[in-house]
Amino acid sequence: MAPTSRKRQRRNLPTTSTPRPRPGAKPARTAQPADSSSRATRVLDWLLTRLPAPYRSKARDYLVLTRMDRPIGALLLLWPTWWALWLAASDFPPVKLLVIFTLGVFSMRAAGCAINDFADRKLDPQVERTAGRPIAAGRVTPREALIVFASLLVFSFVLVLFTNKLTIWLSFAGAALAAVYPFTKRYTHLPQVVLGAAFGWAIPMAFAAVMNTVPPVGWLLFIANIIWSVVYDTQYAMVDRDEDIEAGAKSTAILFGDADLPILGILMATFLLAMVFVGQRATLGWPYWLSLLAAAGLFGWQLWRIRGHDRAACLWAFRNNNWLGMAVWIGIVLALAFR
Repeated sequence: MAPTSRKRQRRNLPTTSTPRPRPGAKPARTAQPADSSSRATRVLDWLLTRLPAPYRSKARDYLVLTRMDRPIGALLLLWPTWWALWLAASDFPPVKLLVIFTLGVFSMRAAGCAINDFADRKLDPQVERTAGRPIAAGRVTPREALIVFASLLVFSFVLVLFTNKLTIWLSFAGAALAAVYPFTKRYTHLPQVVLGAAFGWAIPMAFAAVMNTVPPVGWLLFIANIIWSVVYDTQYAMVDRDEDIEAGAKSTAILFGDADLPILGILMATFLLAMVFVGQRATLGWPYWLSLLAAAGLFGWQLWRIRGHDRAACLWAFRNNNWLGMAVWIGIVLALAFR
């Protein structure tokens, strides 16, 4: 499918009054990325006041590098992981595994963000939303980002060592997906699919940790999560579509072009259908089906809000998926509790 023309995209995705950096221009040392959560940023600033002044600025840069100022990505990774843990245990999962996987979600997401910014260190200065990221703004060096990535990867692997052999073996594939994803946007228009696999790899790992095997429902849930990830990351990529074309990056938002909304609708319906099959295989009761009804309503609301391709609306739709993930998790928990 032909990508949307630049003229059409500039009309649908108006830029703000802030000028974009020219390719090759020295990035501005912006205090923080444009898409940082103001609430999370205030929390970070409050926590950092306890650090000695010489270390405060660098610690803040590392936290922003790992997206601790924008926890939405970790939450979008957390909900499917919790779906899998509850389904695998058919009840409240073992506390040890719940702690391991919850910590692992945040550490692996942070590691993925560090390697992503390393891979995008020449692309980010050309995009208004990302020009304030620590590497793009020159506050963190590429070498420092690699050290952060490696440290978080080691921490995540140590966590996995407290599980079983199958989970440990699966973790190597998860680490490879996290490392490869940032580079795929240069070679394929489907980096969102790779992101979905990386974000969803905690699902088979969770089943393996609880059951020492990955049943068919685990792989079905994994596929459903890939579809969902393509939905919300396409919404996210729609925010930067015009600038990504100019910078030479690739994404599903560019691939879908003028047909982005119909294709998103088809993907949303496919995700819901896959989750229906998950519910049938797991023999879940009425609370789960109500949660899927809520998910369908949230999808419909997202499509309505982004119908004009407004940047702010696309970013809102991306963030709204946090509530969708939480709604499905609540449905699973209640369905298992009322058995």
